[in-house]
Amino acid sequence: MSPDLNSAQPVFRALADPTRCAIVKLLAVQDLRVGDIAAHFSMTRPAVAKHLAVLKSADVIRVSQAGRERINALNPAALKAASDWLNYFDHFWDDRLAALKSAVEADA
Repeated sequence: MSPDLNSAQPVFRALADPTRCAIVKLLAVQDLRVGDIAAHFSMTRPAVAKHLAVLKSADVIRVSQAGRERINALNPAALKAASDWLNYFDHFWDDRLAALKSAVEADA
């Protein structure tokens, strides 16, 4: 049975933007404030905040309050839905690559 694409679609939409992918990579290393994230990009803090809002709405990140600071953290569980959906197709590539290997070896 294949995984449910509906649960993975918001994640795929959120990660469709290269800036948001870069933000996810940063948050995979450590939790960061908006200003810390903005320092890695040539855009304003409000622009970064909009990207973070998209990631939050897809549940890719979690935002917590620490005093006056908002800390952004990666939510790996949301990425698992997308990963599970993609991994479902591994057998397809395994079969295709095995057939290619056989064809190359038969020609040799």
